[in-house]
Amino acid sequence: QGDLVESGGGSVQAGGSLRLSCVASGQMFGCMGWFRQGPGKQLEEVAVAHFELGLTTYAESVKGRFTISKDSAKSTLYLQMDDLKTEDTSRYTCAANGEWDPTDGHCVSLRSWGQGTQVTVSS
Repeated sequence: QGDLVESGGGSVQAGGSLRLSCVASGQMFGCMGWFRQGPGKQLEEVAVAHFELGLTTYAESVKGRFTISKDSAKSTLYLQMDDLKTEDTSRYTCAANGEWDPTDGHCVSLRSWGQGTQVTVSS
């Protein structure tokens, strides 16, 4: 367990791409993923994965456009975001060291969270 630090956010036009990175200062294991929260909105799960189990879940709104991946050697979690839409504008936060809930394919009990990185998509 340890601190998570995100990077890669920024401003992009609709249709563009960004890749977010989440580097762990300590261990990164179990269930992990990316979440986002826009102004006045609830925290939304974007993409989560348990790589050792080969399981991933994407929000319907990002399926086919976003890809979650991990480089264990670098203790880094990624979110490749393609074909960005204005509705993807939000603050994106990574989390890790959780448990996979097999009943609905989501992460629970996530122990480590980052501070977030802002993504702004303009039309």
